[in-house]
Amino acid sequence: MKMFQFLLGQKPILMIMFVINLFGTLYGYYWYKSQLVETPAHFYIFVPDSPTASLFFVIVLIGFLMKKNLPLIEALAIVTLFKYGIWAVIMNVLVLLINGSLPWEGYMLIASHFGMAVQGLLYSPYYRFKLRHLLIAAIWTLHNDVIDYVFEMMPRYSLLMDYINEIGYMTFWLSIVSIVIAYLLVLKQQTTQLKLP
Repeated sequence: MKMFQFLLGQKPILMIMFVINLFGTLYGYYWYKSQLVETPAHFYIFVPDSPTASLFFVIVLIGFLMKKNLPLIEALAIVTLFKYGIWAVIMNVLVLLINGSLPWEGYMLIASHFGMAVQGLLYSPYYRFKLRHLLIAAIWTLHNDVIDYVFEMMPRYSLLMDYINEIGYMTFWLSIVSIVIAYLLVLKQQTTQLKLP
């Protein structure tokens, strides 16, 4: 695993990851276009959760390519990549269970969002954020939950709206789990850190 993570830090792999995540981010914002049309402008930043998470990671990768760490963005990336990656997998699996089928885009979203969650964790040995950065990322993430489920700005899954209270509760705990994972992988594992080549 250590060798694999070492390879992930090499410039050609970083470039590939950058391109994949850049296009994924752009597609993600495009996917939200119809919801954003109906969204009040002051909520724009809180609606496209997954593409914003991958945008954080794109910025992290730019930093890595320049041999720089961006601690706050790294904290935001690992927490939100895991949270929204796993959240989208759960939502699409729920749609499959309720509806009995998924369009091909649903399976694509499951695969791409699972990959999103995993990549954020795999790069954890390269992150250099401190507790203060993680606390800011935690506030951002939990505040986003309030915007999503109090002001009803969450991503639209029409089949699941009858379960919105349960989804909101699950999402809150998924946020907590994501924050704890970031703490354990980065702040508690400083002896396993890798340097950018």
